[in-house]
Amino acid sequence: MELKGNSMVAEGSRHGQFMKEALLMGEKALQSGETPVGCVLVHNDQIVGFGMNDTNRSMNGTRHAEFIAIAEMLQSYPKSELQSTDLYVTVEPCVMCASALKQYRIRSVYFGCANDRFGGTGGVLSLHSDPSIDPPYPVYGGLFKEEAIMLLRRFYIQENDKAPNPRPKKNRELNTSFQNGSKEAPPTW
Repeated sequence: MELKGNSMVAEGSRHGQFMKEALLMGEKALQSGETPVGCVLVHNDQIVGFGMNDTNRSMNGTRHAEFIAIAEMLQSYPKSELQSTDLYVTVEPCVMCASALKQYRIRSVYFGCANDRFGGTGGVLSLHSDPSIDPPYPVYGGLFKEEAIMLLRRFYIQENDKAPNPRPKKNRELNTSFQNGSKEAPPTW
């Protein structure tokens, strides 16, 4: 199934509603000083897991939004239910998360913007479609892409005191423009 056009992400659409919840989790992460990645897991049209990055606070590089949402879901549901669960995440899952999602046999992934540095579902590697180990899962990108990018821009323009070698960013300005010739991957909706 491939979704086309922005009509699929209208204010009241099912996909739009779930991605807005993921964006709210990303905003919560940003307000907490975390890289603003947020997600929700949806099973039978109900959100069963919320996640946001927690790597800065916990000082644990595995505390990605996807892992946190999965842990929350597994408190109430058996692992097998992930096979009929969809993930909505603001940024394309990284290689680590894409691999875990495949091992858990997630039904499908919907994401906002591409992850050009660490993406595991097409940005750098395509673990989701590699048939060698576990069954592939479909991925749909570009859902509220600009909103997801703006969350990241708002994070990366600010100072990060927890970075190993913090760079001064006092004179940076937030880029709010989106041009067709931008480096980000085009949406696949």
